[in-house]
Amino acid sequence: MSVAITSFAVFAASQVGTPGPANMALLATGARYGLRAALPFVAGVALGKQLVIWPVGFGLMQLAESAPWIFIALKYVSAAYIVYLAWRVANMRLKTDIEAKAPGFVAGLVVHPLNPKAWAMITAGFTAFTAPETPVFEATLTIAAILLAVQAVLHPMWTYGGERIARIVAGTAMEKYLMWTLAALTVASVLFVLFGGATK
Repeated sequence: MSVAITSFAVFAASQVGTPGPANMALLATGARYGLRAALPFVAGVALGKQLVIWPVGFGLMQLAESAPWIFIALKYVSAAYIVYLAWRVANMRLKTDIEAKAPGFVAGLVVHPLNPKAWAMITAGFTAFTAPETPVFEATLTIAAILLAVQAVLHPMWTYGGERIARIVAGTAMEKYLMWTLAALTVASVLFVLFGGATK
């Protein structure tokens, strides 16, 4: 496959499921307003990532065609940054005192374009999980579809169950193990691809 679909799906799930600006906003919105009232916000957050995926995809994949070495360098730089994010996640702790405004589609739409974690995740998707010769449209559509599918499952889960999970786990020994597990999944998915996944 030109795109390492399975490993990228694992990577995407570990990233989308990890506490970050978007999930913290979803957690707070769901806790205060409930899933039904937060659905416009959830939809906006999910679709907002598409505003990053397509420009990044076309720009990076075209760059790979003209300068493959830059693509390979970006792959390792992105992987290193994702490992750094995983380390931060491992040492992150859940909070339940986050303030949030009333949810709305537009408010959700701008979450990911302003989220550096989203940019890093998407860049890693193209540089670490996609072979350089992959057609631009194919690579971008595959990355976009996988992320949207993962978001469609995990974003409502954060919205509906985030507050309950945070209350149970926050401040306990279980919280530390949960965060380390999420971080380990992130690192494992990246290392798998770097040492024999998407590149040929």
